[in-house]
Amino acid sequence: MSVSKNVIDSVRSAFDFEVNKYPLAGPDNMQTPWFGLFRDDTAEPVGNGSVTDRYCPHTTDDVIALVEASADVFDGDIDATCHFKHGHYVSIAPNNQYRQNVFGTKDNIFPRLMIRAGYDGKSFSAAIGYFRDLCQNLSMIKSVEASTVAIRHTKSLRPKMNDLIETFSNLKNGWKNLREVVKFMENKKVVMTDFLDAIYGQPDEDSKRAITMHTKRTEAIFTRLQNEQFRSGRPEIGSDFLVSAWSAFNAVQGFAQHDSSRSKNATAFDRVLLASRDPNVLKAEELALAAA
Repeated sequence: MSVSKNVIDSVRSAFDFEVNKYPLAGPDNMQTPWFGLFRDDTAEPVGNGSVTDRYCPHTTDDVIALVEASADVFDGDIDATCHFKHGHYVSIAPNNQYRQNVFGTKDNIFPRLMIRAGYDGKSFSAAIGYFRDLCQNLSMIKSVEASTVAIRHTKSLRPKMNDLIETFSNLKNGWKNLREVVKFMENKKVVMTDFLDAIYGQPDEDSKRAITMHTKRTEAIFTRLQNEQFRSGRPEIGSDFLVSAWSAFNAVQGFAQHDSSRSKNATAFDRVLLASRDPNVLKAEELALAAA
């Protein structure tokens, strides 16, 4: 299925620069075997280190090829949200026909296909995740079968379009599997206090700072959880602290995405990426899936 010109134009506009490879010199312009990657618009260094002469940086056209191939996953129009952080990240959103009710009509999820094209030497990847409108969480559940594919980083992706489309087609079952996992999580209960203890443990009783940080984090997560219980029409949390595994996971993920202390320069998309790698979020996923 073809992607609209507006989507392609928006991606090209967001990534209106290239990343080029230049030799790195030692003292007195001494020649070295290493190269660095730099944006051609700002000269800002890109990546987490040097590369060799064999490294071929991908281009904006390569990213656009990935976006075009992703249209095969969804039967309908798509929108693209772009972000650059030592690599290209694109969040693909289909139309609202893919909406999935989790609880009543106020707790819904929508699929998001996340494309990652970094300059760290790893394969490109695409993953199916969800956007939860109740709390604005954007998250991947990494344990869901068929939710992630790896894409070879070749010299030019355009001639490989048929291969790309075939690779992306493997994600079609990812959204179906994710919906089933969310349903199971919603139907299982956890004790929220035990859930948090399993993730964060107990603070050192001899450290006032550790106790303060633990208390503030717990209060923030419970405040988020209680607000989401109310806004979704769920019952208030009782003295037994029983909530659905789905609600528990999103409270922890939402804290990591929205409330955790981050660099003051961190954008909303930076926070999504940081939360996706947060070990506490990964632990919360593991516990929620174990309960389900």
